[in-house]
Amino acid sequence: MTTIEDAITIKIKTVHEQRGKLAVIENNDIPFEIKRLYYLFDVPNDAYRGGHAHNIQNSFLIALSGSFEVHLDDGNAKKTIMLNKPNIGLFIPTGIWREIGNFSSGAVCLVLASINFDETEYIRNYKKFLSFKNR
Repeated sequence: MTTIEDAITIKIKTVHEQRGKLAVIENNDIPFEIKRLYYLFDVPNDAYRGGHAHNIQNSFLIALSGSFEVHLDDGNAKKTIMLNKPNIGLFIPTGIWREIGNFSSGAVCLVLASINFDETEYIRNYKKFLSFKNR
């Protein structure tokens, strides 16, 4: 069973040159094959996103611009990770509850996902999440 210790930050390869920086992510750089990507933007500072866990999906979050906090919960322990650099991503494995909040003005959160969207694999109720973790 996954724990919050399995959620890790990963440094993204970057190329530095006079014209600027280039960040590169390939499938072998993160612990899953990328099937989908989406991004969150224009999220009000007092709003939060997430509020769910996944049965199947692994995720990789990157703060492309600005900053936000990712609150993680494995049913036993909790931790918060601030993402604020576009060359650092957060791998969140299956079975970890996540909430994303405290978005700075202009923040953009890019999410790389291991599966195509499937509403049935989301766990959106915290009590059901705890039951899922304790089975």
